[in-house]
Amino acid sequence: MKGLDIMGRMHPQPVLPAWTVALPIFAWLVFAGLLAGPGAWYGALLTVALLGAVIAAVHHAEVVAHRVGEPYGTLVLAIAITVIEVGLIVTLMLAGGPATAALARDTVFAAVMIILNGMLGLCMLLGASRHHEQTFSLDGVSAALATLAAIVVLTLVLPNYTLTTPGPMYSGSQLAFVAVVSLVLYGTFVLVQAVRHRDYFLPAAGSAAADEHAAPPSVRTTLISLALMLACLGAVVLLGKALAPAIETLVARAGAPQALVGVIIAAVVLMPESLAAVRAARANRLQTSLNLALGSALASIGLTIPAVAIVSLATGWTLTLGIDIKSTVLLVLSLMVATLSLGTGRTTVLQGTIHLVVFAVYLFLTIVP
Repeated sequence: MKGLDIMGRMHPQPVLPAWTVALPIFAWLVFAGLLAGPGAWYGALLTVALLGAVIAAVHHAEVVAHRVGEPYGTLVLAIAITVIEVGLIVTLMLAGGPATAALARDTVFAAVMIILNGMLGLCMLLGASRHHEQTFSLDGVSAALATLAAIVVLTLVLPNYTLTTPGPMYSGSQLAFVAVVSLVLYGTFVLVQAVRHRDYFLPAAGSAAADEHAAPPSVRTTLISLALMLACLGAVVLLGKALAPAIETLVARAGAPQALVGVIIAAVVLMPESLAAVRAARANRLQTSLNLALGSALASIGLTIPAVAIVSLATGWTLTLGIDIKSTVLLVLSLMVATLSLGTGRTTVLQGTIHLVVFAVYLFLTIVP
């Protein structure tokens, strides 16, 4: 298949490699094999299948992104994996009952810290290591950071200081109000990103991404990739859930706090987005990396909190949202560092190193609180 680029030249239309179709099928077959009650050795196969699904998901996400363009491509991946993640959290809450009151808080906080420090730091460090200095649109990043700061503080910090009920919980009316506020903030951000001010989130003129003229995939190929991407993301979440008991056992044997389990599960779920963001940064497309990272953080908290609030209000279970003092300090530090390091429109290895150091501190204090 061939297509015309903007100069009228003929280019072959991209064709999906066989492995990008085989890996999601393999991952679902491995997950289906769990019903047969396999032995302990099956954990290694689950891990291989999970990594294969991650790699295939990234490839299909890039195919979809190439067809729809920025920032829609990164928005599709961020929302898709977050919707699946929300479904997993809600399922676990309904299955675990009131004992899972803090599950959403722990998962969301871990995701925000991984994205703000781990994902952003790695993208900036690896991108600047190869290209020395990278640029991005300051308007789009500032909008994303402002929205993220508002949602994070309202959902994870403010519950500790309300008076109607003792922290770290909201009352029913407060929880409903904050859920609506989260949806309003996230919905407005998506409107700005995708419609009203789309140019804020596009690569700067003359950058590698802006100058990319490869022929986009056909509509048929794009739809197949979209379906396979969703299949891969679903497999990632389900395989991560299947590996959770083994992870919990390893954490317990190591004598580490149970909070580490939430960090590991969040890292597994965010793996496709992280890999896609790192690949974009190494290709000198930092704008794409930032769209994906910050968009993922916003989708994670902006969609998860309203979903779990509905479950909490419908079941009458108390939902624990407020984080402790140590976590609050690390969260405020992360937001402040992100605002400063992304406040000039340019990044170097220094910003990447700072974010990764903060992430290392977060991980260390999670293990050694």
